[in-house]
Amino acid sequence: MNSLKLGVEVVSAHNLMPNDGKGTSNHFVELHFDGQRLRTALTTIREKDLDPVWKEALYFNISDPSCLSNLRLEAYVYRNIKVKGNTSRSILGKVHLTERSFVPAADAVISHYPLEKHGRFSRVKGELALIVYLTDDPTLKASSNLLPAIDPSARPDLIASQTTQPQVHVPNPMPTTAPVSNDGAESGCTNQNQQHSSTPMSQELVKYSPHGIKSEPPKTIQMYSASSPEPVDCRLKEISPYLGRGQVVGSRFMRLTDMRPSTIDLVEKMQCLFVRVVEARELPAMEEISGSLNPFVEVTVGNYKGKTQPSEKQRQDPVWNKVLFFLFSRNQMQSSVIEVVVKDKVHDNDDEPVGIIRFDLNGVPTRIPPEDPLAPEWHRLEDKQTGEKTKGELKLAVWMGTAADEAFHDAWDSNDNAALVDGSMVAFREPKVYFSPSLWYVRVNIIWAEDLVVAEKSRIPFVCVEAQIGHQRLKTKVVHAPKFNPLWNEDLLFVAAEPFEDHLILSVEVSEGPDRVEVIGRVVIPLSSIKKRVDNRAIATGLYQLEKPVAAVDADQLKEEELPGSLLLRLCLEGGYHVLDMPPRYSSDLRPAAKELWNPPIGVLELGILGAEGLHPMKTRDGRGTSDAFCVARYGHEWVRTRTIVNSLTPKFDEHHTWDVYDPATVLTVGLFDNSQLGSSSTTSNNNDTRIGKVRIRLSTLEPGRLYTYSYPLLILQPSGVKKMGELLLAIKFSCTSLVNMMYLYSRPVLPKMHYIMPLTVLQQDALRCQAVNIVAARLSRAEPPLRKEVIEYMSDVDLHLWSMRRSKSIFFRLMSVFSGLFAVGKWFGDVCTWKNPVTTALVHVLFVMLMYFNQLILPLLLLYMSLLGLWNYRFRPQNPPLMDMRLSALSHAELAFPDELEEEFDIFPTNASIMVLRKRYDRLRAVAGRLQVVVGDVVAQGERLQAFLSWRDPVATAIFVIFCIVSALVLFVMPYQVIIVVVGFYKMRHPRFRQRLPSVPLSFFRRLPSKIDNMLY
Repeated sequence: MNSLKLGVEVVSAHNLMPNDGKGTSNHFVELHFDGQRLRTALTTIREKDLDPVWKEALYFNISDPSCLSNLRLEAYVYRNIKVKGNTSRSILGKVHLTERSFVPAADAVISHYPLEKHGRFSRVKGELALIVYLTDDPTLKASSNLLPAIDPSARPDLIASQTTQPQVHVPNPMPTTAPVSNDGAESGCTNQNQQHSSTPMSQELVKYSPHGIKSEPPKTIQMYSASSPEPVDCRLKEISPYLGRGQVVGSRFMRLTDMRPSTIDLVEKMQCLFVRVVEARELPAMEEISGSLNPFVEVTVGNYKGKTQPSEKQRQDPVWNKVLFFLFSRNQMQSSVIEVVVKDKVHDNDDEPVGIIRFDLNGVPTRIPPEDPLAPEWHRLEDKQTGEKTKGELKLAVWMGTAADEAFHDAWDSNDNAALVDGSMVAFREPKVYFSPSLWYVRVNIIWAEDLVVAEKSRIPFVCVEAQIGHQRLKTKVVHAPKFNPLWNEDLLFVAAEPFEDHLILSVEVSEGPDRVEVIGRVVIPLSSIKKRVDNRAIATGLYQLEKPVAAVDADQLKEEELPGSLLLRLCLEGGYHVLDMPPRYSSDLRPAAKELWNPPIGVLELGILGAEGLHPMKTRDGRGTSDAFCVARYGHEWVRTRTIVNSLTPKFDEHHTWDVYDPATVLTVGLFDNSQLGSSSTTSNNNDTRIGKVRIRLSTLEPGRLYTYSYPLLILQPSGVKKMGELLLAIKFSCTSLVNMMYLYSRPVLPKMHYIMPLTVLQQDALRCQAVNIVAARLSRAEPPLRKEVIEYMSDVDLHLWSMRRSKSIFFRLMSVFSGLFAVGKWFGDVCTWKNPVTTALVHVLFVMLMYFNQLILPLLLLYMSLLGLWNYRFRPQNPPLMDMRLSALSHAELAFPDELEEEFDIFPTNASIMVLRKRYDRLRAVAGRLQVVVGDVVAQGERLQAFLSWRDPVATAIFVIFCIVSALVLFVMPYQVIIVVVGFYKMRHPRFRQRLPSVPLSFFRRLPSKIDNMLY
């Protein structure tokens, strides 16, 4: 029996159109699907409330699941009107959804759909929040408030819209009218399943089977309606948080109290309770408490607990020296008593601990930096039951502070449930600041080898040199050495990090066959012995003696005459380059490697990481979805990692960080991740930190001195399409210390001058960037806690150079958008030439004549026009920082993406796909490359025709062109060029009566010229 149903939860509406002028709220929603009509209840009548809330779930029966692709869901928002006892309704807007919006119940989320017009001249605004999903739960029954059926003759537009086959790139047809009637005259409906199109879709979003519904890749992925500009929940939202000096409203502080500026102005000022547990002494001996004594300290404030690690070495006099903090204010404390309990690891559940100390919360002192820290004091332990003093003392300090306290970053967060995290994993929760190693390029210029000694001197060897630094290996070309003095003169570039502890290993190899290589000599050079240079001055050559490999000969028996030869080299450490470990357009630092070439900073960047909201569950714990989120920010050489907020989908970080800014053309990258190192029921052997999303902010798009407080949507591309993972709350401020120096930088090259004097090839840049990312990842992964490799690769966009059909389409449409202005000007000039508007064409003729006779005004007028246009556009300047464009980056121009294209983008390199999948991708790539080949070939052919004017490849055409040039030169000698231009312009803009549809004479002549396509073999 068919149990498949469509569930629709009508959540709420927002910013509806007030029809009565007062904004009175009395609304309901009517749903149409599969010949069924359901309606929500009326909201409570409230004055000036245009945000009704229903939270009502309705269920539709699906009569034929195989035809689900042809069904449509329509939601109409009505306002109930009562006039003199008569009841009627007025439509406020509608929402039209196709099968692409029907997802399984497990993937359903709240989506905000902008209301569409129900008529050509109607006005509409607002949005409707719905949760739409498919379910085969047999316990759910279809909703019973069915309205009368719709008569087909009364609603031909509804039947036509439901029977129209959806297209891939064309928006689905929608009805132009909506039913508007009173409650006593409801129109009818017929079953639309009899009206299905006969053309089935090749792929469906959900397939139904007797065993239930199964999610399958859709034919196309559409994240929102093509008629809406952009989904509401994926837009940048300005927030008004309460930060250090008060609430931020419109990028300004609305001071609540008269407070001086501090170092934590960009985060919410919350008081923390700090408890520094230093050590204990003279704890009870082992015989006084049964079992062994492994003491630890537990601090309890209401329902919140925090504890130190057990001390197993010093049992009677343990030392912890740890700080626990509780992040909430005094009025949020659930108890006025702080209990510090010393427990035994083995008997931590007993009612009789080792001892206890109680503090009154109201008597705890408050410390505000830069005040001196509180000195720890000794406190005598008490018995928990009797309150009498017992043996043993505990040294600790208790105070109230803020996040600006020096102990904040070293403290253990006790707000999270301590039982969720194993003690050995506490380090993975702590905040940390990392510094990328200083990277240099190593240039190895291999000139030649002298007096090589090979085993078979009768045979002329084929020789190459392999260079290795760490895991980086490069080889020179293989050369023929008849005189045993091969010449290469090749440059090999490597990446090295300070301190230079690695060695450069050069091996001379002789090829003895297809897969046989013999190493005849080797030289090892410490990188610390290589000289540095910061410019393009000449590098001194050096002759390095080769040594035989250790495996080939015993070092004690090696004689001087048996040395295999020497290498002539030029070696240097390049300090004039900036070592790219990110794509140049996303780079956060553009300074050269040598610090003596750095310019002074031009400003300061402040970042307040406030928190995140609405995160998707990344793991399962205790039967419910949750997340252990932490944030990573990178700018310049500094990486910042916040503490991990355990077991929360709305984490609050409240951390403030600052960086010196050396160039405004840099990008701040902030990423959010799920900590997979902590305990979870879904933890597998592959404990890679899961990416949640990231935000890029270019500093040049920020107004200096302005405070930006925004909620950034976290969008991530998955094999199933683009998904919003939540929102990241940030406060950003760029302060410029020298406006003159910043303006001067706009006249300087983006990269250091060595990138232009001795430029690197594109292949070298990509290879060196990958090596730089590997070095940074290897160095930071050794920190405690480690910044894992997958985090660094995601923040550095290490796979940006790989092929993506989605990105290729996006780049193509970006190109079309760039030239859209030229296309518009060309279309306008075409309308002028065809006299589409005679008045405009006449004015263009007059202006054209004036400019020709006053040609000295052309450039000044053009510059004046551009300046006025820039001043006019200042009114419409962007008020928000740039945001990742979902249309542009995720779903290309048509908001559609094919699943196979996304699967190809997420495939590893090299691929592990099946032969059939690879064959399909290869055929598609051949088709795309074939079209690109044709376009490039046409462009090349036009250039070759230009060269054919004077090449005498076509003797007649060249003779005609030469005669034309001679006649034109004589005419220009005797006639002013302004007259020539006016005549040509008037001829071009002549009336259509004097035109013909044939190509012009110059164009016909140009197309007849030959190109080299005739010499190609096809």
